[in-house]
Amino acid sequence: MSFAVDRVEVISNSGVRAVRHECVVPGAGLPEAVTVRAEEMRPYFRLKYAAGRVMAALLLVPALPLIGVLVLLVRATSRGPGIYRQVRVGAGGRSYVMYKIRTMRHDAEASSGPVWAAPNDARMTRLGHFLRKVHLDEFPQLFNVVKGEMALIGPRPERPEFTEILTQQLPGYLDRLQVKPGITGLAQINLPPDTDLDSVRRKLVLDLEYIRQAGVTLDLRILACTSLRLVGCSGQLASRLTRLDRYMIYVGRLFRDQEAAARLRAKTAQQSAERASQATRI
Repeated sequence: MSFAVDRVEVISNSGVRAVRHECVVPGAGLPEAVTVRAEEMRPYFRLKYAAGRVMAALLLVPALPLIGVLVLLVRATSRGPGIYRQVRVGAGGRSYVMYKIRTMRHDAEASSGPVWAAPNDARMTRLGHFLRKVHLDEFPQLFNVVKGEMALIGPRPERPEFTEILTQQLPGYLDRLQVKPGITGLAQINLPPDTDLDSVRRKLVLDLEYIRQAGVTLDLRILACTSLRLVGCSGQLASRLTRLDRYMIYVGRLFRDQEAAARLRAKTAQQSAERASQATRI
């Protein structure tokens, strides 16, 4: 499944180059036109993707034996393949197959259909719970980076089934498809996995903030934070040491402002309804 029509129009506006994707979301009616900054044309993103593919290839040298051992352990402790393949939505709405070490039963969604994983999910194997905790299940995604489908750093790739729903529920959700999805990212290291619409809304704020501010310094800090978490450092401490926790302060303030604005709108609407009711009685 793909969410992008092939037609791409390059726009030049005051020196800012952009690309216009006509994104069609199945079941959502008319196509939604999304104007985005073309990361393919920005020098930093071109460099970032090229360097990321080289780095991923180098990381695969020590990672391949580990991936092989993990695959054998998964197959020895539960039925099913060791590598899990799942369709995800990438840059521009193009779908691709993402690789992970399998952490759940091979028939985890046979009866439920696509659902988000939950904390202490009963579908997760004992080994899978450990692999997710230490993020070792993510290593096969290095193959996706080498193939050019993902980046080392970027928004978390979502499944087509959820992308369709979230696009309708969250304004601006398609904007995160401006860049390639990443193994790690600003939202992933600061927030827990998605469990509901509110958790996705918070991550969307950080995803769009990353797209606006992406640069060498920010990417190095995200990689440093990810490395600290891989060696056992808590997420909160790692974010504080790399000074990425300030983005959570920004998210908190933004949501408090939005909640305050929502309460004000609700109060105003209630007062207007009461005045209208009184005028009708008179």
